[in-house]
Order: sequence, then C-alpha cells, then structure tokens
Amino acid sequence: VQLQASGGGLVQAGDSLELSCAASGRTFSRYGMGWFRQAPGKEREFVAAITWSGDSTYYAGSVKGRFTISRDDAKSTLYLRMNTLKPEDTAVYFCAQRDVRGLGLDESEYPYWGQGTQVTVSS
Repeated sequence: VQLQASGGGLVQAGDSLELSCAASGRTFSRYGMGWFRQAPGKEREFVAAITWSGDSTYYAGSVKGRFTISRDDAKSTLYLRMNTLKPEDTAVYFCAQRDVRGLGLDESEYPYWGQGTQVTVSS
C-alpha cells in the first residue's frame, strides 16, 4: 500500500486549502481512511475519519464545522477540505488507511501511512 499526500502550503488565517491523498496497492474502496496531523513539538493527533463507503465521518472537535473529509473511490483518492484556517492548524498532515471498513479515531488503528504534507497558517 502506498499513500501520497499533497496539497499543503503556506496560507493566511481565514483561507481555505484542500489536501489530497492518492492511494495505490490495493482496492481503495474497501477500507476506512483518516487524516492526522502533527504540530511542531507535539504528538500526532486525529483530525478526521471516513468509512469505506463514505456514509459516515467523524471529526476532532477542533476542526468540526471547518474541515470536511471525503473520498473519490473512482480516483482512489482521499480529500480534506479545510476552511477558515487558523494558525493553530499549522502542522504536517498525514493520511492513513485502515485494514477494515469502519471509522478509526486512534493512530494505532491505521497500519498504513502517507509521508505527510506541510500546512502553515500565518496570522
């Protein structure tokens, strides 16, 4: 399994950004997916998760209402739309894939990880 995250960059507070995660190596549509992030000096934390079918999602409280996770199974791609970005959203963002269909809220539930993409939000 290979996961390639992209779309990060330097933006100003209040701006929007969309991250993508291209998956390969096995049938993308069979597995739950998630986004995590790691800020400098902090541990990696959960951001959002989506089920194999896309019919259920879950968000960390800090991003709920601002971020949207989605998936396009035809393109084997996971997305994270981030609106109203804040300086505290600055982090390396990682996509991850589970071995099962459901939601996963902890990084231990994800055996496969992408390399991360840097998001920097200036005030």
